[in-house]
Amino acid sequence: MTVRTKKATRRRSSSVVTECIYLDHNSTTPLAEESLEAMMPYLVSDFGNAASRTHGFGQRAREAVERARHDVAALVDAEPRGIVWTSGATEANNLAIKGVALAQRHRGEHLVTQATEHPSVLEVFEYLRSVGFQVTLVPCDTEGRVDLRALAEAITSRTTLVSIMYANNETGVIQPISDAVSLAHAQGAIFHCDATQAAGRIPVSLTADGVDLLSLSAHKVYGPKGVGALCVASRHPRVPLVPLFHGGGHERGFRAGTANVPGIVGFGAAARSCRAHQQADAKRLQTLRDRLESALIRELGAAVNGAGAPRLPNTSSVSLKGVNADAAIVAMPQLAVSTGSACTSASVKPSHVLKAMGLPDEQVLGTLRISLGRSTTVAQIDAAITTVLETVRRLRALRFA
Repeated sequence: MTVRTKKATRRRSSSVVTECIYLDHNSTTPLAEESLEAMMPYLVSDFGNAASRTHGFGQRAREAVERARHDVAALVDAEPRGIVWTSGATEANNLAIKGVALAQRHRGEHLVTQATEHPSVLEVFEYLRSVGFQVTLVPCDTEGRVDLRALAEAITSRTTLVSIMYANNETGVIQPISDAVSLAHAQGAIFHCDATQAAGRIPVSLTADGVDLLSLSAHKVYGPKGVGALCVASRHPRVPLVPLFHGGGHERGFRAGTANVPGIVGFGAAARSCRAHQQADAKRLQTLRDRLESALIRELGAAVNGAGAPRLPNTSSVSLKGVNADAAIVAMPQLAVSTGSACTSASVKPSHVLKAMGLPDEQVLGTLRISLGRSTTVAQIDAAITTVLETVRRLRALRFA
């Protein structure tokens, strides 16, 4: 009886997932077929430890890891030897920020970031503040772009690190990275950039922008969960980093621990796929995003947050007047959308990103984040438009009845 119940539950759950239109790609992306295919041998037959060089199993694993290192580096125009494998972007952000802060503490204890960063950046800075560092949070403008004048005023000769994300995870707003890098370097500060949402969706170049440290995550680019990378600029002297983990000389001493070979291989395959599809994907997804936004603006008077700034082609932050976004999501089980960052979705607090942009609480609490991906179709967007229109109109009618 128990077995049948579990099977029935599993079938019902699968049915719900199949009928639901997935529009939350900034939270995570489905695993690409080429990534899964690339990973399979390293989950089954080629299961060796990449640090074992005395036999074929280890050598094959090491070769696969090095191929992936080249593929991920190519995605963001970095040097392969600068790729440090991590468990994801959160670890990469921690390694970059804590690593530089501790390594450069003799030079200064001042750190700078912006108010709209991801929690995996902001909470690291908050921790460093609690252990004696000085942290300056730079504001943004009403479109969500970092205030460059305020950034310039914040950075001093004792600033050791500046961290500005490439593109915002909630609004898709793209930051003026090369300008921010120039301001940091003018004072001798190291520049870190969380490029988790940008990489694979728009061209990102660590080299051209002059970024010193760049964080990435595989599961945002159709790769597996549980693997990411910190890209360290190749230069002399090398970027100073105190490792988070100790226990071996892996990853040029930056990150001890046995390499997640299947995950890394999957990341490499996903990076290759993104490079091949990036331009076409961006053009198609922007067309679909604009189709969605135009309908919601026209029919519901929606406001698109950050619309006046450059944005990721797949991301839309839409505020719906007179509607609570959480209530709308509950009323639309056929759509997988969110109210903001997946890392803060359990919080009842208004989005810190939208608040920093100066939006009132009602508008913030009425905001949906809709993020498209490679599998999104015109039919799905049209179905989503119909669903949102019907739901919002019904909720507004109930509110004002």
